[in-house]
Formats: sequence, structure tokens, C-alpha cells
Amino acid sequence: MTQEPGTGSARLDGKVALVAGATRGAGRGIAVELGAAGATVYVTGRTTRARRSEYDRPETIEDTADLVTAAGRRGIAVPTDHLESAQVKTLVDRIADEQGRLDVLVNDIWGGENLFAWDTPVWEHDLDDGLRLLRLAVETHAITSHYALPLLLRSPGGLVVEVTDGTAEYNRDNYRVSFFYDLAKSSVLRMGFALGQELGPRGATALALTPGWLRSEIMLGHYGVTEDNWRDALERTPHFGISETPFYVGRAVAALAADPEVARWNGQSTSSGALAQVYGFTDIDGSRPDAWRYLVEVQDPGKPADAGSYR
Repeated sequence: MTQEPGTGSARLDGKVALVAGATRGAGRGIAVELGAAGATVYVTGRTTRARRSEYDRPETIEDTADLVTAAGRRGIAVPTDHLESAQVKTLVDRIADEQGRLDVLVNDIWGGENLFAWDTPVWEHDLDDGLRLLRLAVETHAITSHYALPLLLRSPGGLVVEVTDGTAEYNRDNYRVSFFYDLAKSSVLRMGFALGQELGPRGATALALTPGWLRSEIMLGHYGVTEDNWRDALERTPHFGISETPFYVGRAVAALAADPEVARWNGQSTSSGALAQVYGFTDIDGSRPDAWRYLVEVQDPGKPADAGSYR
């Protein structure tokens, strides 16, 4: 198999992927990099050019599909609310009819950006928002796996990636934001483990994967910067120097999907930065940020920001 320059991943020609929750952020980056490696990629989300979700942001799944196609393969946008079982079943039936296979499932559905409050105990947190967050971040993944995994198991060597925030090691010892956020991200970590137990004996692999500090569209907007001038945000938040683009975790997924020995990761939790050390891919600027090691060794102990040796 040939390798793509700078990505560290082999080609995925002939493979079919579903990136559930690909409107923006990590999902978009993953979809684009799978397409760049040669996969046909179905991308889903609730924001289309005709209808926005409650996020009320401009990114659409059609835009993501166009980026996948421009990267080198075919992107197919399918509007889907992953809380609606019938819509998910229809989606998977379509992939089965059109492709006859599914090689990679990426569960990146989130949608909870506006539903959690920082450092707010459960008895003070808005209950409806918290429960909605859990449905969007956990129930959607379960529904999607329920319908998609029989198709994925038709061919040996399938891969399921549960995208979360934080490694199992880090989240075990650190309270993440608030009760509902912490519970949601830990649940997705456990999904990667549980699916590994169910898929491993059947010839497929499942794992949990976290990006580092993501320079998503929302995060760039929060700091009032763009990808071109993102370092201007370091004056306000110096530790932002360890951040990474969504394409970095995308290259991590592409590398996993092309690895003939991917089963070694079954049931595990890992990160974009950790996988870069194994597979040799870089972020789009040529660096290899290792955010979770940086958090443990620099940010959390209160040391001065210095991301240089962690990139």
C-alpha cells in the first residue's frame, strides 16, 4: 500500500466509512482525512444548507461532503438526527444498498456545546439541559452502533472509533467540567471498551479516541481568531499553544483504518498525539502536538506555558 505524504497512513481505496456527527470540528476533520486516504465517506449531522440545528452555526454536512470530495474521494451527505432510530436505520440501509459494506464507523456525535455549565454541581445545573446532553452524547452513539454494526461485521477487519474528550487515564483522575459533561465523556470511553469486547471475537476492532485541545470552528470563534492567526490567542490563553487542528485527529483515524494490525488497539483509549508517535503522521503544520501529556506535565501543575517541546 502507498502512503500519503505527511499523513503517515496507507491508502484506503475501496473502503467505506460513516462519520456520524461530521458537520464541523473533529468529525469534519476525520471525514476529510478518510477521504484524502481514498475512502468513500458518508457524513451525517443535523445542519444542512436548508436547515440549521439549535447550534445555529453556518457549517453544514454538505460543506463537509464537498471537502471530502475535494480531498480526493467521494463525500456523501445524509441529513440524520441520530436520536431518531428510524432515521439511523434508513441511513444504514442506504449505505448497504449503495455500497454493500461498511469498513469504518466513527461515532463523533456530540451536540452538547450549549448544554453544560462549567463548575456547576448537579443540583444547580439545569436538569433538562443535562439530560439532553446525555441523550445527544451517549444515546446517539448506542443507536448508531445498534444499526450500523451488523453491516460493518459483514466484512472482516472493520473499525469503530468512539470519539470523546480525554483519555481513560486522564478522565479517571480528573473531574471534567461538570457532572453531566464528565459522565458523557466517560460513558463514551467505556463504549470503546465495551464494543471492543463484543467486536474483537468477531473480527473487528473498537476503541476510544480523543483529540487534544481542538482548534475547531467554535473554539476559533471563541477566541476571535482564524486558523491563519490562531497564535494571536496565546496572549489571552498561553496554553493554547498546544492546540491542534481537526485534521490531526482525522489523520489518526485514517492511520488506524489502514493499519493491518489495528486489532492491537481493541478496547483501548488513546489520543491523536499518542497515535502520531506510533504512526508518524503530523498536523497540517508539520508538528506533532501531544496535548494530554502537556496537560499532565505543564498545564495542570501550574507551570508556565511552554508547548515547544510537546509539538
